[in-house]
Amino acid sequence: MLPSAADSVGSPTGSVGEPTSSDPAIVPIRPMQFRELLDLPFALIQARIKTLAALLGVAWLAASALAVAGAVAAAAVTGDSDSGTFWGALFTGLLGAWALRFFVRGVTVPIGLDVVYRRPSTWRNALRQLTSASGPLLGYQAMCTLIGLGVLVVGTPLLFTAPFAVIWLAWLRARRFTLAPIIFDSSASYGVAARRAKLLAGGTEWQLVGLWLYLRALLVVLIVPVLALPSTISDFSGTHRWTVTVLIITVALLLVAVGEMVESATQVVTYVDRRCRREAWDIRVPAGGAR
Repeated sequence: MLPSAADSVGSPTGSVGEPTSSDPAIVPIRPMQFRELLDLPFALIQARIKTLAALLGVAWLAASALAVAGAVAAAAVTGDSDSGTFWGALFTGLLGAWALRFFVRGVTVPIGLDVVYRRPSTWRNALRQLTSASGPLLGYQAMCTLIGLGVLVVGTPLLFTAPFAVIWLAWLRARRFTLAPIIFDSSASYGVAARRAKLLAGGTEWQLVGLWLYLRALLVVLIVPVLALPSTISDFSGTHRWTVTVLIITVALLLVAVGEMVESATQVVTYVDRRCRREAWDIRVPAGGAR
């Protein structure tokens, strides 16, 4: 078994050492029910909401500015054509969303682990951990993107195959659901973390499939109002293309940031649950008890 942060600072329940704070545990170190896997991520976020909001706010503004600037550049190159503006906004928006997800995941997971271990969290420490783990984390995100595109290309040419493609993608995501927390908690490479994530997911893949689908459904509920945004804006501003374009880009990126924050917090909570079930992390071993 790989060494983890629990082996050096101690788990919050004292299975290896003592917690670094006497504050009540936000995330209990024990096996959890499915309902707790849905609820506890929001409690984890609330526990560090100021730090997370500051980091996500700055990243969202930067990603929005770059995406809008890219759309403006594309419009200028194509002579301000409608199609050129559309494709420029789409490409730069997707690129900004990809980078934003990387950053949000990279700061939410270490802050979430600080909540688990009841350690103080700072934005400087989160950025420092993101920098240290950027290589494996980048590999993880690149593989997620390639797997997602591959499943969509293979599984959605026909309309009736789309639901099966979604389930297939959910299964693949479930097997790697705890990969990001492992990277930060164990300072593991991508390959090592992927193998351990599959071991931790063993036996509960379908539960994690349901959890992943729930998060996607939650994101869809948030996205639906965005689909009506252009017509709503035009009622107040008229059919000004750039007003609609800028607002759609910024709102879409905000939803991406919030959705990734919730998913990353869920991955941290699931990591605790799976370590307790597969590695007995919640069982305290008294000092000198092992022979």
